Amino acid sequence: QVTVVESGGGLAQPGGSLTLSCEASGLPFNDSEMTWYRQAPGKERVFVATIRRTFGTVYADSVKGRFTISRDNARNTANLQMTNLKIEDTAVYYCKAMYSSKISAWGQGTQVTVSY
Repeated sequence: QVTVVESGGGLAQPGGSLTLSCEASGLPFNDSEMTWYRQAPGKERVFVATIRRTFGTVYADSVKGRFTISRDNARNTANLQMTNLKIEDTAVYYCKAMYSSKISAWGQGTQVTVSY
């Protein structure tokens, strides 16, 4: 059974920083793609960033230059470092671990609120 657990959400002021963590188990983590999505109130879930097993990364245009995704294969963890946060970054952030189309799982989500 694949399990994904996010942590690190919270409240930050505009211009501030937060780091989210995602720990996955039950799949070959080193060979899995780790992806962050977010869902703002009343909106659809959208792609934020992904890191492949090769450590290659892709970012949504809205977060390029502000967010950094990384992975620690020794700890089965993927992190999302968020800097220069904006009010529009407020959302529930979800992590998805995917080894294949049949072996993947989502986390339960972690709330990020950016406000004065």
